[in-house]
Amino acid sequence: MDKLFIIALLGLLILVNGAAENLVYNRFAMLEELESFEIDDEDDVGLFDIPSWTSERGGKVLVNVDSFGAVGDGISDDTQAFVKAWGTACAVPKSVFLVPSGGRYLVNATRFKGPCADNLIIQIDGTIVAPDEPKNWDPNLARLWLDFTKLNGVLFQGNGVIDGSGSKWWASSCKKNKTNPCREAPTAFTIDSSSSVKVKGLTIKNSQQMNFVISKCASVRISEVSVSSPGDSPNTDGIHITQSTNVALQNCKIGTGDDCISIVNGSSAIKMKGIYCGPGHGISIGSLGKDNSTGIVTKVVLDTAVIRETTNGVRIKTWQGGNGYVRGIRFENVRMDNVDNPIIIDQFYCDSPKSCQNQTSAVKVSQIMYRNISGTTKSAKAMKFSCSDTVPCSTIVLSNVNLEKEDGTVETYCNSAEGFGYGIVHPSADCLTSHEKDYNFLDQTEVSQNHSLNDEAEEMVGLADSNDDRIVDHTEL
Repeated sequence: MDKLFIIALLGLLILVNGAAENLVYNRFAMLEELESFEIDDEDDVGLFDIPSWTSERGGKVLVNVDSFGAVGDGISDDTQAFVKAWGTACAVPKSVFLVPSGGRYLVNATRFKGPCADNLIIQIDGTIVAPDEPKNWDPNLARLWLDFTKLNGVLFQGNGVIDGSGSKWWASSCKKNKTNPCREAPTAFTIDSSSSVKVKGLTIKNSQQMNFVISKCASVRISEVSVSSPGDSPNTDGIHITQSTNVALQNCKIGTGDDCISIVNGSSAIKMKGIYCGPGHGISIGSLGKDNSTGIVTKVVLDTAVIRETTNGVRIKTWQGGNGYVRGIRFENVRMDNVDNPIIIDQFYCDSPKSCQNQTSAVKVSQIMYRNISGTTKSAKAMKFSCSDTVPCSTIVLSNVNLEKEDGTVETYCNSAEGFGYGIVHPSADCLTSHEKDYNFLDQTEVSQNHSLNDEAEEMVGLADSNDDRIVDHTEL
């Protein structure tokens, strides 16, 4: 009997060890996959070899909107001057479409269409301003103000401003006053159906609704762009990416009344680095799955960010009833400063005046990594993983996360969420379930002291505290 017991015990130990080895192997294989995804640096887009428009080399053709009758006094309608100048610049290789400094150019809703001749530069040094009266907006371009479409190998640059004059639009929004009818509103600056595009140095502010949209594009690089709208301006997403691939945002400063950055259906290979966000609703994937639609977002990296005084930090939001998936996402090296919901997955998102019905289908959320994230939260629930009961979240990975609340303790909320933590994880995420509950080989340790950020994020905090006044003060919604 004793021999039979020993043999059975040895067999059980072999099975346990095999399961443990498989668990460790599978987890580290998943970590390697999440950590390995990168987007190439900006030199993978050939247009970046275009010399500056002020350079003596390159034989550029200067197309100044003033030469086509633009007045630049902020009162006269300069739309036709811009259209005529665009027609010339688009047709001639190596052209520079110039909006000169010192002018304030009033331009109505306009589509600037390509394709254009090679090596076009759009140099915006002055201010382009939208009409401020919603009643006079062209109904045929209800969702657009400045729309650039079907371009390839184009550079937008300059120290100028795109000003949407959005205050009357915000006041008439149904989100500001529920007695107002809900209506469409324009996006200030749109680039769509384009490839190999770079945008550098521009300021976009006070958009009627979304500030800057990248739609149906491939290989886009955005750097040193500032986006600002008041914290209480409705639906003024900072940079919105849809149906686009291979997009990189770097060293951008964004403060709005909605998501600083939103990434929605059909987008993949998105890299964000050196981002300052606040005020606003944080950096979001979604929303996805509205009206039982399919939403797919894959391969997204946020690396090095400061998120300050926002309603959310890093968020994934999906509607009940949707289909598709979100997977292969990495948020890392992020400093949270007084954020309501620093880490949140919300599969019960419902941005509707009516309550949303419970539905069983959902967008699948999996392979999500949070690494080197620290700071302060306003909410006792510093991490929320609110996942579908029928389509649970899986493979949520937490590493070196330390979130504190100045006036109390913090906790993690989980519903139908599977994953694991290793290294420092505070508050504890023990509520994450595992298919291998008996084998917790990757330590999850709580700490009571603050976890320091990497040097890059600390430098960004210093930048945000500087005298740069392009981001407006936070206003509570």
